[in-house]
Amino acid sequence: MNFKFSLPSLALVAILAVGCGSKEATTPTAEVKKLAFVTNNTSDFWTIAKKGVEAAQKELPGYSVDFKMPQDGQAATQKQILDDLVADGVKGIAVSPKDPANQTADLSAIADKTLLITQDSDAPDSKRACYIGTDNIAAGKMAGEEVKKALPNGGKIMVFVGAKDAQNAKERYEGLQEALKGSKVTIIDIRTDDTDRARAKQNVSDAITANADLAGCVGLWSYNTPAIVSAIKDAKKEGKIAIVGFDEEADTLAGIKDGTVFSTIVQQPYEFGFQSVKLMAKVLEGDKTIIPTEKKIIVPTKVINKESVEEFSKKLKELLGK
Repeated sequence: MNFKFSLPSLALVAILAVGCGSKEATTPTAEVKKLAFVTNNTSDFWTIAKKGVEAAQKELPGYSVDFKMPQDGQAATQKQILDDLVADGVKGIAVSPKDPANQTADLSAIADKTLLITQDSDAPDSKRACYIGTDNIAAGKMAGEEVKKALPNGGKIMVFVGAKDAQNAKERYEGLQEALKGSKVTIIDIRTDDTDRARAKQNVSDAITANADLAGCVGLWSYNTPAIVSAIKDAKKEGKIAIVGFDEEADTLAGIKDGTVFSTIVQQPYEFGFQSVKLMAKVLEGDKTIIPTEKKIIVPTKVINKESVEEFSKKLKELLGK
């Protein structure tokens, strides 16, 4: 960023340059502050968040934002990314903690060195400055209500997720269980896959094989629903096993359109990216009033079903520039 000088200032610079024998005058350059946005895996969900990050960065010429995704979806890999960012002098980090229960101390250590906020999944016991994302208990309840609609006569369901210790997974499962209390729907179990896509599908195939009376499947993370769809189609169980998922991956939306998926609970990952970057910049500029007293900024969720999927898909394409 170049500074503009008044005429008296320019004259003074010229005089000083001549007096010092300098052949040319130099102008100071403002420091570009480094920020980072760190995901917990590599799903398509984060492509939307990245668009929000990029939009915010365009409004903040004094900042650069590094977008990082742990390729193997492991907490150890995420920790290494965070440590490297701090060593590189990053002023603010927005992270979706992979395993907050076991990362609390590490995240607090990061927060002692740089501005740290959480997005998508929280680490409420850490020293993070703020959380931006979904009310995951409420979202889990929404999913539970959709399951009851999909299975009005009740039945047994299986739940699938990458890591059940992640805060968003714990809270979604809690909300799901709460919504299903007193209903005719029974949860058999919850299965994890450590963000391994092949394992995610195999978990569903194993559940279908082991439970001949399986009536429904719920995917708590974005890639779980496409894995469920694929396994159910392989087993030729379309229409026999109801599916309720989270997020807006292409196969999930296609499944809603062809009737394989009953509905999905969508968040607003674009807002996770956009609001995280804008908040970090504001705080670094000295404005901490942007952080609410409860240190949480909730981004609303909504249900996408057969009636709303076409309009939602159109808006999603416009958002992604497709």
